[in-house]
Amino acid sequence: MMQHLPIADFTYELPDEQIARFPLPVRDESRLLVYRKGTIEHRQFRSLTEELASDTLLVFNNTRVIPARLHFQRQTGALIELFLLHPVEPSPVIPVVMEETQSCVWECMIGNRKRWKAGESLRKEVEIDGKAVILTAELTDTEQSLVRLSWSQSVRFVDVVQAIGKIPLPPYLKREAETSDEQTYQTVYSEKEGAVAAPTAGLHFTDRVFAELEAKGVRREFLTLHVGAGTFQPVKTENALEHKMHGEQLVITRRNLEHLQAANRIIPVGTTSMRSLESMYWLGVQLIHKEYVSLEQGFRIPQFVHQQYTELPTLHESLAAILQKMAAEQRQEIVGETEIMIFPGYTFRVCQGLITNFHQPGSTLLLLIAALVGDDWKRIYNEALAQQYRFLSYGDSSVLLP
Repeated sequence: MMQHLPIADFTYELPDEQIARFPLPVRDESRLLVYRKGTIEHRQFRSLTEELASDTLLVFNNTRVIPARLHFQRQTGALIELFLLHPVEPSPVIPVVMEETQSCVWECMIGNRKRWKAGESLRKEVEIDGKAVILTAELTDTEQSLVRLSWSQSVRFVDVVQAIGKIPLPPYLKREAETSDEQTYQTVYSEKEGAVAAPTAGLHFTDRVFAELEAKGVRREFLTLHVGAGTFQPVKTENALEHKMHGEQLVITRRNLEHLQAANRIIPVGTTSMRSLESMYWLGVQLIHKEYVSLEQGFRIPQFVHQQYTELPTLHESLAAILQKMAAEQRQEIVGETEIMIFPGYTFRVCQGLITNFHQPGSTLLLLIAALVGDDWKRIYNEALAQQYRFLSYGDSSVLLP
């Protein structure tokens, strides 16, 4: 079992001018670095289909970013920002909370917190479907940063945040969200409201690319991982293995599992899809080891789950165990949380490649890339930097086929 992993080995110099502050006007005109068994070539994203085998199953994350930054103004004029992180009441399940029509409690990051007095209610009025709606925020737990949000009309919480909130752009973009970001910071297939960050590897896909993939026989599958703010959290410990991974909510459907079982070659679109797929395998391992009596309360995939077991099932056996449990409990989908950390030394159980953007130095996402391609990550990134690729969320793409 690995004990030490110096984060200093996974850093590089990222010039500020190569951080893409804005997206390109046409999504699929971004550049595509193709890494295949040690060789590197340069393409445009719209030629992705040419780089994939026809028996590939592409797996996408269909989460949709919510406008998770809510601003309230005190009577004194001070501005308080609430950044929605995780729902707590009436349920920790994001889709349930988004449909709530009266009130809910969220764990939040609170900007200008020292100005928010104990017991003080913050209010904001907005119009939704012709109704005047007053949203009230009350700090109910200062230690846990829990905020109760309630509103005056019977409308869904998702409609409230859509009317009041702002899209939470990544902090490294160093700019405020603009109206255009409401569209450009969503994938064209985003559907399930609940993320506070976009699965940005999917931002390059267009109807044109999808049509070409379909014509070639490349199949698509959509799962849901609600990306959390922790995805931007840098590794601050010298030993990367001492970093505390964030939890993110994962929804698995019977359809997902059946299609994965039938697939020959599975390639996730984005690190969130990859973490989801690998988490599915480990959920099956947990079930085989009888770690859950029932999935009613959800499941949890811990950070170092892959270091906890010795005898391991095949992928087919693992997915079959989940399907069997779902059938026994008469469930079409299950919801849980994954904290899985993928780093060099990890053996991939589901994925044979990855489509992804270029990630921050010293990040858990870069550790995941290094787990997939080994030390070649340095060659890939040096080449992308030398060729003036655009980096991070709104930047260019790569397809990694080790």
